[in-house]
Amino acid sequence: MLLDQLIQWDKELLIVLNGFHTPWLDPVMQLMTHTLFWSPLYAFIIYLLFRNFKNQAWFLLIGVGLTLLLSDQLTAEVIKPFFARLRPSQDPSMAGLLHLVDGYRADSYGFSSGHAANTFAVALFSWYTLRSIYKWMALIFVWAGLMTYTRIYLGVHFPGDILAGIVLGLCCGALGIATSHYLRRWLGAAGEVA
Repeated sequence: MLLDQLIQWDKELLIVLNGFHTPWLDPVMQLMTHTLFWSPLYAFIIYLLFRNFKNQAWFLLIGVGLTLLLSDQLTAEVIKPFFARLRPSQDPSMAGLLHLVDGYRADSYGFSSGHAANTFAVALFSWYTLRSIYKWMALIFVWAGLMTYTRIYLGVHFPGDILAGIVLGLCCGALGIATSHYLRRWLGAAGEVA
């Protein structure tokens, strides 16, 4: 069956990608997987929004807040319970095949990745909003990719979990962009975001 073959390929790809580890990188990846670690980046993006859009940045923050709420709740409260796919770190068929850092296993279900959904939603929103002002803003997708790779490195997500999270995040990011535009027009704010 095709689905069984895809699941098998997903497991095999995880074993390969998770295999790129070294002892010195373990604590780095463990640190980088936490949202709090990236707080300076989030603060910098907020600064750029207010610097360039002044009071209209509040509409953008509402849009990105709704984007994160949607992507986070869809992954945690709808998709993960519905599919109930065990994380690789919790999957008995993967026991002994993965590099797990300091016994970190996360909770039971991993499909789809909330980290991937949230980071790619923020990345798309930030890039779209600031792309015409800062050409280097596309680098935010490097951050999103790095953040999501930490989940594979730590053995708590299959690549398929990450891919599904990325797709969901991009959709939520697009919805957040549209919401911000709508709020700015509806509440009488002048000008276009991008």
